[in-house]
Amino acid sequence: MSPLPNILLVHGAWADGSSWSGVIEGLQADGYKVTAPQFPLSSLADDVARLRQVLALQDGPTIVAGHSYGGQIMTALGADAPNVVGLVYVAAFALDQGESLGALLSQGPVPPALAHQFVDDRGYVWLSEDDFTNHFAADVDAARARVMFAVQQPLAAGAFTDVMEEPAWKSRPAWYLVATNDEALPPEAQRQFAKRMDADTVEVHSSHVAMVSHPSEVVRFIQTAADRS
Repeated sequence: MSPLPNILLVHGAWADGSSWSGVIEGLQADGYKVTAPQFPLSSLADDVARLRQVLALQDGPTIVAGHSYGGQIMTALGADAPNVVGLVYVAAFALDQGESLGALLSQGPVPPALAHQFVDDRGYVWLSEDDFTNHFAADVDAARARVMFAVQQPLAAGAFTDVMEEPAWKSRPAWYLVATNDEALPPEAQRQFAKRMDADTVEVHSSHVAMVSHPSEVVRFIQTAADRS
């Protein structure tokens, strides 16, 4: 029996590595080596550099799972990711070459979770407490949602204009978990990402933060990717 692949979890904007806590516990209980580093969210280049830094510490085949903007980070690995054997998108962006987050989000109405986002004097984007607790993390226990809001990491505004180069999903197998009640990244956009990647797909009745509100489903989905990689 071949050893289990490593699992590397990539958090998104307005979150940190602790957002994966329930998923980490579930995967570790089943014997997986799991890493969930903190990302600076200061630029796409900085975030990809951090991902490569942590990938270099892995001792074998690795599944990379990303949430939200974390999908942008792992997609930007391109074809140069020798120990990555699969990509798991959890309500995550999966852009193609030449696309940017800003251009994509401008194609429709502003999602409720982003309605009152604001930029500070250093050029970082934050979410308001109401949008975060009632839309971004709508199906999370209220007390926990407030804690998540308190530890949110802002995203550099420049990340919205960074243009994707060759996407990693063109050279790696992909899986996609669609959050059907997502008020940050529209579910239809998620389905479109999954379709054009030809990703194995499941749908979960969840807010944007499926790994927080439905950790067991996310664990099973990552394990499915691990089993097939």
